[in-house]
Amino acid sequence: MSRFVQLHLLVSYPPSNLNRDDTGRPKTAMIGDANRLRISSQSLKRAWRTSDVFESTLQGHIGIRTKEMGEKIYDMFLKKEVSEKKAREWAKLIVGQFGKLKSDKKTENNQDLHIEQLAHFGPEEQAAIEILMDKLSVSGENPTEEDLKLLRKPRQAADIAMFGRMLASSPAFNVEAAVQVAHAITIHKVAVEDDYFSAVDDLNRGEEDVGAGHIGEAGFGAGVFYLYLCINRELLLENLGNDAALTAKTLQALVHAATKVSPTGKQNSFASRAYAAYALAEKGDQQPRSLAQAFLKPVTGGDMLERAVNELTKRYKNFDAVYGACSDSRYQFNVETGEGNLHELVKFVTE
Repeated sequence: MSRFVQLHLLVSYPPSNLNRDDTGRPKTAMIGDANRLRISSQSLKRAWRTSDVFESTLQGHIGIRTKEMGEKIYDMFLKKEVSEKKAREWAKLIVGQFGKLKSDKKTENNQDLHIEQLAHFGPEEQAAIEILMDKLSVSGENPTEEDLKLLRKPRQAADIAMFGRMLASSPAFNVEAAVQVAHAITIHKVAVEDDYFSAVDDLNRGEEDVGAGHIGEAGFGAGVFYLYLCINRELLLENLGNDAALTAKTLQALVHAATKVSPTGKQNSFASRAYAAYALAEKGDQQPRSLAQAFLKPVTGGDMLERAVNELTKRYKNFDAVYGACSDSRYQFNVETGEGNLHELVKFVTE
């Protein structure tokens, strides 16, 4: 099995605001002395991890990332008819194994049941918590130190295996990410524009106030994005407890999500859902490298997608000429020419 699989995707988004900065405008990056639209890797991974694609393909193998697990445990204890005092005490003891509590004393809005940083709970850990809750609710006795050893090296959580986990207070249970995802950038220069919009009050008949019920502005941009992923298949297999079948399902879900799932930002306003128009997959044991250099000079002209594919092809061939073969094999599909298909791409990545 080849150690690395690299995916290079081109996705064309119409006017959209998929990933906002702190001012509410689309994120950008200055590359090659030109302003580009940008979609952060965090936004992409979040969209994939919570997608229907992941849910249907990896059901039972997805973790929960939250600060509020303690509150969920507390509510479940109450449903098991445990007293409020014990439910709160036990919930704090349990969730405290995954991170530092926000407060040692009872607070409003149950903030004392929350931990300070997001923790990613694997399916095995969730199951261990439920078993302990059943035990405590029946016995009525406080948990022992042995009972509270709830942390596991997740071997059934595909999302943790792919994107990793960091527990500052318990580094022994960290998981190194097997999938690296670059920030997606437009292959061409882009200017962020403003959409001036108004909303009409349905009950305003214009007899006194003929103005709009609300007016505002929203930033947007459009473009063809280049997205790069690097998958360490050996590490993914190891993270999943050497379960080859689950590893294959995980890779299948990832390829489907990366090519078909869009970030959710402002989708109701722009309906900017898009599939990848072009995908290039590379397999081999060679040191991975992005092909983002192909777009240091912004692509221009009407046949932008065709030009982008040509630039990617030229770049990987030049890398091969300078460094030697940078992969053992490649597969691509191209929606413009009808070359290749998603089924064969998944097969190439998983085999």
